[in-house]
Amino acid sequence: MKMQKKVHLSMSTGLDALDATLNGVLPGDNIVFQVDSINDYIPFVHPFSAESNRADRGLIYFRFAEHKWLLPPEVKAEIHQLHPEDGFETFISEIFDVIEHHGVGACYVFDCLSELSVDWYSDRMLGNFFMLTCPYLYEYKTATYFALQRDHHMAIATESIHTTAQVVLDVYRNKEILYIHPLKVWKRYSPTMFMLHAWEGDNFKPVTGSTVISEIMGSVPQNWLDFSMQNLDVWTRTFTQAQECIQDNSPGSGADSRDASLLRDRLLRMAITRDIRLLNRAQRYFDLTDLVDVGKRMIGTGLIGGKSVGMLLARAILKRHDPRWTELLETHDSFFIGSDLFYSYLIANGCWWMRRKLKLSGVILDGSEEVRRKILSGVFPDDIKARFSNMLDYFGQSPIIVRSSSLLEDAYGNAFSGKYESVFCANQGSPPDRLEEFMNAVRTVYASTMRREALAYRKHWGLLGQDEQMALLVQRVSGDRNGNLYYPQIAGVGFSFNPYAWTHDIDPRQGMIRLVFGLGTRAVDRADDDYTRVVALNAPEKRPESSFDEVRRYAQRRVDVLDLHENQHVSYSFEDVATAGEGIPLEIFASRDEQMEQRARQHNMKNVFSWVLTFNELLAETAFVD
Repeated sequence: MKMQKKVHLSMSTGLDALDATLNGVLPGDNIVFQVDSINDYIPFVHPFSAESNRADRGLIYFRFAEHKWLLPPEVKAEIHQLHPEDGFETFISEIFDVIEHHGVGACYVFDCLSELSVDWYSDRMLGNFFMLTCPYLYEYKTATYFALQRDHHMAIATESIHTTAQVVLDVYRNKEILYIHPLKVWKRYSPTMFMLHAWEGDNFKPVTGSTVISEIMGSVPQNWLDFSMQNLDVWTRTFTQAQECIQDNSPGSGADSRDASLLRDRLLRMAITRDIRLLNRAQRYFDLTDLVDVGKRMIGTGLIGGKSVGMLLARAILKRHDPRWTELLETHDSFFIGSDLFYSYLIANGCWWMRRKLKLSGVILDGSEEVRRKILSGVFPDDIKARFSNMLDYFGQSPIIVRSSSLLEDAYGNAFSGKYESVFCANQGSPPDRLEEFMNAVRTVYASTMRREALAYRKHWGLLGQDEQMALLVQRVSGDRNGNLYYPQIAGVGFSFNPYAWTHDIDPRQGMIRLVFGLGTRAVDRADDDYTRVVALNAPEKRPESSFDEVRRYAQRRVDVLDLHENQHVSYSFEDVATAGEGIPLEIFASRDEQMEQRARQHNMKNVFSWVLTFNELLAETAFVD
C-alpha cells in the first residue's frame, strides 16, 4: 500500500547553477553521473541530499556497494541496506517495494551501479536492472541520483542506461577542478547545455575555448572505440595485438622488438598509406603507439587519407626535431572516418554501379551530376549512425569541421587544393539535430568527389583510373565563443618559401604567412574582394605598402566566423565582429586610423569605428613570430 504524504514536485539538485545548466530538474528525472572516482560523485550527492531535507520530500539511500558512504552526516535519510549477491530478482524486488511504499515525489540516492555487474558477473544484467528501475522511478515522479564508473562496461550496459535515463552527465576532474559534460538532457535544450562546464565556486561556467576543451577531453579514453570491446575481425584483432605488444614490453623496448616492427608495418599499410614514398616517411616518424592511438580514434576501417596523414606526420616531425612543440601544439583530439566507409556508402546507396558505368563510358564528366545527387540523398546504416552519435557526444556543442582526406589528396605531386569540400558544423541544437547536420556534412564531402572541378583535375593529371576513396578528418574548430559568434582571433596559412620578396633584405627561404583575423578560411580560400596580411618571417614588420593610405586600402575588411545563432559559416565586416564581441584586445591586431578620427572630430561624428587590421603589435610586441 502506498504511503500517503504531502507531495512536492518542485525538484532541484541543490545547486542553483546546475539547475540552470540543465534547465531545471523535472519530476521523474533519473540523473546518471559517469565518474572516474566515487570522490567525484559525492560533491553532487551532498547538496542534493540537503535540498531533499529542506524541501521535506523524503530521502531514501540504497546502500549496496563497498565504496565509502555517500551522504553527509547531518542529513536525515531512510537507509536500505541491500545485498545484490542474493540475486537479481530479490534485489530489484526490495527496491520496488520501497518505491511503492514512498509513492510520488520522493528523492533517491543509489550507490555506484558499477559494483552490481561485479556481483552479477554481467553487464547485460546491469543494463536490465536500469531499464526496469528507471521507468518505475519516473512513473512516481521522483528525482534519483545514480553513479556509473566510466569506461568499465560493455556497450550493452551503457547504451541501455543512456537510452533509458533522462539525464546523463560525464564528470571529469582536471587540475582539481570538476567539470560536467551533459550527454543527454531529455526534453530540455539551451545554446550551451551540451558544452563542457567548469564548476567554479557557485557557478557552472561553459568552457568555450578549443584549447582548454581539447586538453581535458583529449586524454579521455573513448570506450566505444576500444578494440577489446568490439568483435574481433582482422582489423580489430591486429590493433588489439599491437596494443598488447605495447603493454607487454617495457617503455622503449617494444618499438625495437621484431613483433612490434612487423605489427607497425602492417598497421601502416592498413590505416596510413600504401604509397611507397609516404610509407618510407611514416616508418621514420610513427611508432607502434602512434598507430594504436590512430586506431582508437577511427570510425570504420580503411585508410585515413592524405590530409590526416599529413597532419599527424607534421606533428610527429615537429616534435621529433624540437621538444618545445609538445607544449606549443594544441592537444590533438580529432577523429578519422576510414575510407572503407565511403565505399560501403556508395554500394549501399546504389552509387557504385553508376560511377563504374560512367568510367566505362568515358563520359564521367558529363554524367557526374546525377551520381552526386544520389550521394547527397543516401542513408547511413544504424551502427555507423550510432558511432557518429558517440563522437558528437564527445564534442558536445563545440563547433567542428568535416574535412576531406581522400587517398590521393595531399599526396606527393597531388595537392587537390580546393577540389574537395570541407564543411563546418556549428554543432548547435538538440542531439538529433546535430547528428543530422553532421551526416549532411559527410554526404556533402562524399558528393564532392563527383564535382566537375575534382574530376577535371584528376583527368588532367592522369588520375581518373586510380583508386580514389574518400576518408574524412573530423576536427574541433580552433577558437572561442564571443556572443553568438565563434572564431579564433588570428589564423592563417604558412609557406616554407616566400615568393613575395619585395625588398632585398627579405630572405625567401625563411618562409611567409598569410595572416587574418577570424577563421583561417579567408587566408586559404583567397577572396577577390578582400586582402590578408602577408608576413615575411625574417622581416615581419616590413610591409610592401609605402603609406597608411595604402595600408588601409589593402587591409582585411571581412571576417569569417561561425554564427551559432544562424548555425552556419558566414562572413561579416570586421567592424560588426569587433563591436559585437566583448574583451577583444583590438590594439594587438589593429591600428587606429588617425586621419579618420580627425575628420570625425571636425564633423562632430560620434562612435566612428577607426580600427584597421594591421597586426602591428602582434608582430612587433609579442612572441608570435618566434
